Parts: sequence; C-alpha cells; structure tokens
Amino acid sequence: MEMKINFSEGKKVNVSYDNFLIRTDQKIQNGGENTNPDPFSLFIASIGACTGFYVLSFCQERKIETKNIILKLVTKKNIDNKLIDEINIDIIADKTFPDKYKKSIIKVANLCTVKKHLEKPPRINISLLKN
Repeated sequence: MEMKINFSEGKKVNVSYDNFLIRTDQKIQNGGENTNPDPFSLFIASIGACTGFYVLSFCQERKIETKNIILKLVTKKNIDNKLIDEINIDIIADKTFPDKYKKSIIKVANLCTVKKHLEKPPRINISLLKN
C-alpha cells in the first residue's frame, strides 16, 4: 500500500491513496480550523470501524438483523502521560440478538486487524529524500 501525504492551508494535512482523499485538520485549540477530524481521531475511529466490520460480517453471515446493533467505543486517558491506556468497545444489541452467539461475536470482534497491529506494532522508518 502506498499513500501520499501533502499539506493544505493552515494545519490541514491530506492523505491520498487509490482513488480516495482523506482530509484532516486540527482542533481550534491546536491551531486548526476543526474542518475535518484530526489524525488521532481517525486512528481511534479506524479501530471502531474495523471492529464494526467484523461484527457486521458475523451478523450478515448468520442473517442476524444489524439495524439495532451499535458499537460504542470509549477511550480512557492516562492523566500522567496523556496517552490512551484503554479502549473499551461495547457491542450493544437489542433483546432479539441470539444468546447463543454472545461469546462468538466478541471473539470475532477481537479479530480486527487494526487491533492486531496495535498488539504487534510494525516498525516505522522515517527518512528524508531530496529530489
């Protein structure tokens, strides 16, 4: 996968890959205009979206209605180092969700590839190239 990152006005940073453009900005208190999500929020959102994909696929394969299922993601920040210590994701379903699938859907949700990359992070190499 290859992505190109470029800069716009203010604190805006854009990411291009395939036919997609992801626009980011910073919150006003960080010097931005808050016109788009900040990169860190997109990072956290990717964990929720990835987990949601696995839950959705699980339900679709079993013909379980998904319109009344939501995932709620809540982060807990360490007050000393200001980094996130914990991410909790609750799968909230109504009473029609089959009890026999409770353990299975949690197991499947834990297969999220974003989560797996956090558990075994890749090496990140940064260099400066001049052209």
